[in-house]
This record gives sequence, structure tokens and C-alpha cells, in this order.
Amino acid sequence: MNVEEFRDYCLAKKGVEETFPFDEHTLVFKVMGKMFALVPLERLPSQANLKCDPERAIELREAYDGIITPGYHMSKVHWNTLFYESLPDSFTRELIDHSYDLVVEKLPKKTKIEWDELPDS
Repeated sequence: MNVEEFRDYCLAKKGVEETFPFDEHTLVFKVMGKMFALVPLERLPSQANLKCDPERAIELREAYDGIITPGYHMSKVHWNTLFYESLPDSFTRELIDHSYDLVVEKLPKKTKIEWDELPDS
């Protein structure tokens, strides 16, 4: 998966927007205003930060040593950095889905109702 495919996959999800809140080199994907993916555009090899269940995060880091690491400049408990070009595309999509689902699950009740009312992508 390249950065364009990563971007397209994220943007196809319900309620997602892309922003550059930190600088012009860090693409951030948000669902209903909450971050679920960050992609540094000028960092090589290509990488992304994704939210992850803490127990699963540890398992992934052990299973994919050096390819999935604690979140760079993020909470090391809840975020992983992954070098997604070194992973199968289907697995990268699974990790994006997991991050997205974690954020949607924690949306405030009012925001979750708004999300529920959006058309499916």
C-alpha cells in the first residue's frame, strides 16, 4: 500500500475528514473531529500512527518487531507506528479499521448519533 491508497482507504470511511493541524507535512485523518490516523508525508520509509487497543498493541509490536513500534510522538499505550509498505495491504486496512472503530466507539453520545445518521460510505 502506498500513501495515496492509505489516504483513499481512510477517506472512504463514514464521517472522515483529512486535516493538517500540526504542520503541512503531517496528514491527519479524523472521524467526527477525533484523530484515528496520522501520516507524516516526508518521512521515509512510509509510516503511519494508528490507535490500537493496548493489549493488541503489545502483541503487534512483538509479532512485527521493527515494523510496528510504539507510537512516535504519541501515547505509547494507545498508539502504534507502522511501516505500512512492509505489511500486506489487507493487514494495513485491518489496522486502519481497528483504529477507526476504537475512535467511533468512544465518540460522545451526541456525536455518535450524528455519525449514525450519516450515509454509509
